[in-house]
Amino acid sequence: MSTISLRKDKVKIVLTKKKLTGVRAKVGLILDISGSMRRLYKIGEVQEAVERIVAVASQFDDDGALDIWVYDNEFSRLSEVTEYNLLGYVEKNILNNDEVHKFGRNDEPQVMADVIKKYTVEEPSDVPVFLIFINDGGCKAGIKKFIVESSTKPIFWQFVGIGDSNFDVLRKLDTMEGRYIDNANFFHFEDIEKVSDEQLYENLLDEFPSWLQEAKEKGILA
Repeated sequence: MSTISLRKDKVKIVLTKKKLTGVRAKVGLILDISGSMRRLYKIGEVQEAVERIVAVASQFDDDGALDIWVYDNEFSRLSEVTEYNLLGYVEKNILNNDEVHKFGRNDEPQVMADVIKKYTVEEPSDVPVFLIFINDGGCKAGIKKFIVESSTKPIFWQFVGIGDSNFDVLRKLDTMEGRYIDNANFFHFEDIEKVSDEQLYENLLDEFPSWLQEAKEKGILA
C-alpha cells in the first residue's frame, strides 16, 4: 500500500474511535514560513507534514482537498492540495514560488483574517471548517481578536506548536474569554518528525468532536 493509503487507514481508525465517521468538513492548513522555520522546509519536514494532513482532508472533504496558506510577515493563499498533486508540492508551490514571501518575521493576524474571509464571505457554507495552524513559537497576541470573532462561525482552530520556542499566547487559548463557544485548541510537539502518525491524528482530532457537538447545540451548525 502507498504511504497515503496507509495514513488514510490510520485516520479512519481515529475517526471511528472519536465517532467522527461520516462527518463532512472543509480542511485548511496554515503554515508558518518565518525565518526560524527555514530548516524544516529545507529538510522536507514541512512536505511530510502536508502529506500527513492531506490524509485527514481525504476523509473529511468530498473531493479530498486541503486548502493551504503560508505566512511570515506577509501571507499567500496557495492552490489546494490533494493526494494527486501532493508529490513535491512544498518545493514547487512554496520554495520555488517567487510570489511567496519567505523566512521573514511572523504575523499571524493578517493570515487569520484571510482564512476567515474565505470561509465566511467568499465561500460561506453550513459545512464545518477544521483548521490546522502550525507555528514554531512567538505567536502574536493579536490572534485573540480573530478567534473571538470567529467563535460564532462554523470554524474550529487547531493550533500545533513545534520546536522549543515561546508558546505563551497559544497556551492561554483554553482560558480565552469573550467567545460564544470554545473554538480553538493547542498542543505542542518539540520534534514533530519523531511523532507517529497515530499520535498526531489523535492529538489533531482531540477537541474537534466536542466542538462539533456544542456548535450544533448553539445553532452554529445544523
